[in-house]
Amino acid sequence: MTTPEHVDVLIIGAGLSGIGAAAMLSTEHPDRSYLVLERRAASGGTWDLFRYPGIRSDSDMFTLGYRFKPWTDDRALADGPSILEYVRDTAIEYGVDKRIRYGHYVQGADWDSAKKQWTLTATVDGEEVQYTANFLWSCSGYYDYDQGYSPEFAGQEQFTGTVVHPQAWPEDLDYSGKRVVVIGSGATAVTLVPSMVKPDAAQRAAHVTMLQRSPTYILAVPSKDPLANRLRKVVGEKRAYDLVRLKNVAQASLLYNVSQKQPKLVRKAIRAMTTKMLPDGYPVDVHFKPTYGPWDQRLCLVPSGDLFRAISRGDASVATDTIETFTPDGLRLSSGEELKADIVVTATGLNLLAFGGIELSIDGEKKPLPETMAYRALMLSDIPNFAYTIGYTNASWTLKADLVAEFVCRVLGHMDATNTSVVVPRRDPSIGEEPFMDFEAGYVLRALDRLPKQGSVAPWKLKQSYFHDVRSIRKSELDDGVLSFS
Repeated sequence: MTTPEHVDVLIIGAGLSGIGAAAMLSTEHPDRSYLVLERRAASGGTWDLFRYPGIRSDSDMFTLGYRFKPWTDDRALADGPSILEYVRDTAIEYGVDKRIRYGHYVQGADWDSAKKQWTLTATVDGEEVQYTANFLWSCSGYYDYDQGYSPEFAGQEQFTGTVVHPQAWPEDLDYSGKRVVVIGSGATAVTLVPSMVKPDAAQRAAHVTMLQRSPTYILAVPSKDPLANRLRKVVGEKRAYDLVRLKNVAQASLLYNVSQKQPKLVRKAIRAMTTKMLPDGYPVDVHFKPTYGPWDQRLCLVPSGDLFRAISRGDASVATDTIETFTPDGLRLSSGEELKADIVVTATGLNLLAFGGIELSIDGEKKPLPETMAYRALMLSDIPNFAYTIGYTNASWTLKADLVAEFVCRVLGHMDATNTSVVVPRRDPSIGEEPFMDFEAGYVLRALDRLPKQGSVAPWKLKQSYFHDVRSIRKSELDDGVLSFS
């Protein structure tokens, strides 16, 4: 095998996180060499992979956008193609596009303690290639790009229609005039349902039913931020972006904290808003009254209440029940109700896959993730020169991604200043272990046994709070007694 190509920093993943990380790295450390290895043939990650109708952000773009690059569109909740363009424009602006290597499926990374560097093994067109790097940074997200989560349904083989998962949406799927059942009630489902019956759409289903096992909290929000559009005219693009970003973070943090402390109050407020947007007499408590508290799972946002408007027009409906079996022409529910369908969309969630499934090892010895503990939710105990980016579950992904990028750049700068080459979080064995995420979403619960642990105290304790992390990540002392530089 030829000598592996060597760089200072190797970034895995050319999606929202990876491009943001590379852009900040190129700004803060322009003399450092780096590459971005991307498994797929295109950049953009989620925003290039998902092609289902109506694909859009479920966080406002003033927080989903990068801190260093203002979102200039007037829409607060943007469609997928617009977000993809924004991410790729960022890559071009910062020269990241020239550092991406496509078609690289990274399968293993081994740290050599003697050489103080990582060796990565990747598959490219069926051939094995290797790279070496001083620092490894995983920005591959946390779900499986190969397939989404699809539970087994009784009788599915006898269904004569089409079954699709949103993660693998066929480009040639024609749903015009068809009866569609969307199984699920998360962010994907509440996006799909109104999009497939949009009055001015090129394709329009005859009717779409959202079939949910249990209700989800759904909140209507303005599709545009009027304050942002006014501020742009007064203080300019960058200043307006910073102010609205801060305002939106504060609003989201307030809603989350109030939801945790006063769930009955928030539940009542959401119910009142939902009732107002639906026809008189609609069974709100049947279809829109979750059994769990607000923000125990992610709260779904719908721009300008488009889901509720589709229901009010009669173009869409909600069924709250469980599936007894598929039938040749639809679904039979446990209540005995029959749902006729030409197309069934299984918006049943994701499969979680940490770090893209890369197997980490130290000097040839495997390091299973469950045996590690997460340091500030961005590094792992006893894993040298390694960082990862995973966003918030209760706020915009990019808020955390930006903070991680700042932290990694600070660490690299500290290593330069102290003439050190290795950094590793050292775990105190007395610290208690807790699950990596305190979150009730199905995709998290199904994978907790395959994830790192978090600790019972800081800096091992994960806080789902941007304002907390600004202090603990952006402004923390690097010589904190846990990070070891050598």
